Amino acid sequence: MSKRAHRHLLDASRPLRRLHDAIDARGAIRLTRPLRDAPFELVLCRAVAGQQLSVHAARTIWGRVLERVGEDDLVDYLGGRCTASLRACGLSGAKTKAMRAIAEAARAGELDADALAKIPHDERSEQLTAIWGVGPWTADMMGIFYFGDRDVWPDGDVTARKTLQRLTSARRKTLRTAALFAPYRSYLALHMWRHADAAPA
Repeated sequence: MSKRAHRHLLDASRPLRRLHDAIDARGAIRLTRPLRDAPFELVLCRAVAGQQLSVHAARTIWGRVLERVGEDDLVDYLGGRCTASLRACGLSGAKTKAMRAIAEAARAGELDADALAKIPHDERSEQLTAIWGVGPWTADMMGIFYFGDRDVWPDGDVTARKTLQRLTSARRKTLRTAALFAPYRSYLALHMWRHADAAPA
């Protein structure tokens, strides 16, 4: 699949010479699911906890959260009186509220990974973003790195968007440019992160 996707990206980018050269230089990229081995609610909480933070800060804070949880189940822990404990880990009030909302959704049976994997990305994103504190960027990251969706363009990701603009034109809408690469827009995003050497944590 990666070779087919790569051929499609090369063909679609031919009119955009700098973008074409950047994609060609890196060769075919595999779309993997590095997050799939962990429970979905855990991965979702970690994504929320790390939003708008450096990789180092995100890892540090998440490590503190896991230390607090210890041997307890994360969903059970978040269902208890844990607000002060989570804030002490370095989480903001909004992130703490979001993680508790994720746990509530998990207890309600709304975060079954197998069920979510069977529905289209747009439908899944609508379901995920209905949870307080979960935004489109998080839903897109889950689509690419957890569910392995091939056709997600994360326009809310600053690195992917700005890299695509630099390789095309700042005047050109990135959503319009990315549409040329359907049904393999996730591969385009991977190339943009590789080019910027800044894949999401």
